[in-house]
Amino acid sequence: MLKKLGGFFRKYPHWKLLLYWPVYGLAFELLEWIVKPDFYHIMYCSLDDYIPFCEWFVIPYFYWFIALIGIHVYTFFKDELAFRKLMIFVMFTQTLSLLIFILYPSIQFLRPEEMPRDNILTDLVSYIYTIDTNTNVCPSLHVIGGMAVWFTSMHCKALKTPGWQCFFFISTILICLSTVFLKQHSLLDIPAALCVCIIGYPISFGKSGERYIRLRKQRNIRTVM
Repeated sequence: MLKKLGGFFRKYPHWKLLLYWPVYGLAFELLEWIVKPDFYHIMYCSLDDYIPFCEWFVIPYFYWFIALIGIHVYTFFKDELAFRKLMIFVMFTQTLSLLIFILYPSIQFLRPEEMPRDNILTDLVSYIYTIDTNTNVCPSLHVIGGMAVWFTSMHCKALKTPGWQCFFFISTILICLSTVFLKQHSLLDIPAALCVCIIGYPISFGKSGERYIRLRKQRNIRTVM
């Protein structure tokens, strides 16, 4: 068993990058449940009032989890370069978001007091409300995660086909829209998230990111030798 595990780690040395996720998860939970700032910035704009609540958007909202996990698993085994780019993007954008949450604590009061309809979709939305607080909403992590999946698909050899790109583009748009139609975010949180992505893209998916990955791989090869 240990021999097989050691072989796995040697075959996939990029597994170490996954260690960021539990560290980030712990940091986010501490920020959500322990750090309570004296003042929150309320995220709201007049356009939010014109966006109706629509429980059907819970489908792309939940799809986000499948897409994010799926792109990690697929690129981990099938496209190491794309996986490394993805993880650099994730580490940069998620860490920057945590810093923003600390420096600019945000909150939203857009959720309906009671569900306008009673069905399985509204039950799922109610469940989301119970496990996810209405704080630390700007920038939207759902939007950032959706963009991460789309960007990675554009840099993954097997997913560059027109069909796949059309699928990822549409699904990313639906994910972004789901955040406001489920009243999880203000419309303001989307451009804020896109700004974070614009900063993170050249660092991870651009030439500077590729150069960094190349140097790291060369250093790892010398270490092994």
